[in-house]
Amino acid sequence: MRLLVIEDDEVFGTAVLRHLSGSGHVVDWVRTGHDVAAALSAHTYDGVLLDLGLPDGPGDVALRVIKSSDRRPPVLVMTARGAVNDRVQLLDLGADDYLVKPLDLDEMQARLRAIARRHRQESPEVEVELVHGALRLLPSRRVATWYGEPVTLTNKEYRLLEHLVRRKHQVLTRSQLEATLFGNGDEIGSNALEVYVHFLRRKFSSNVIHTIRGVGYQLGEATGPGA
Repeated sequence: MRLLVIEDDEVFGTAVLRHLSGSGHVVDWVRTGHDVAAALSAHTYDGVLLDLGLPDGPGDVALRVIKSSDRRPPVLVMTARGAVNDRVQLLDLGADDYLVKPLDLDEMQARLRAIARRHRQESPEVEVELVHGALRLLPSRRVATWYGEPVTLTNKEYRLLEHLVRRKHQVLTRSQLEATLFGNGDEIGSNALEVYVHFLRRKFSSNVIHTIRGVGYQLGEATGPGA
């Protein structure tokens, strides 16, 4: 999942980032409510983790911004408010769930998965199959096949391949592809992108991704023997 964390505390935010990234999620971390709209316009999120105690205004305002956006991702609110009336108010404002601080990181992650599942069930999309030669992708189920045979991909491998297939007539720069693979708090190795491209070529075909020297990468021919 791609997740947005809105939290101004450096220590807690770092712990959340490491915990979620270590579980294979792509995480973007912003520290103020002012940055929320820009993050929502740049990416589609499977879930949002929102701290109500933001430095530039009440988190309730950020919650309204999220829920009035076009994509309306599900939101898990973190709050120090434990009274029933406060919790009811949060749910009425559009929060999908809440946790009272101090909280357990494993429970936080489980609740994020739960609200993301509910969101997908409540907003079913028409199954769209992406086809390019012998390559087929079913994005809603993260399924990839090559000449009809399923191919096991990691989250980042699938994300990179889907991004290339959806833009198969474009040459994509390194920065564009890295933004797809990594959150804004991730440390990106100098050859991280090349590693994932190499893995995909091994699993499908050496021609499935073309290197455009000095520019980036483009989807290539989807023919040839599988891995």
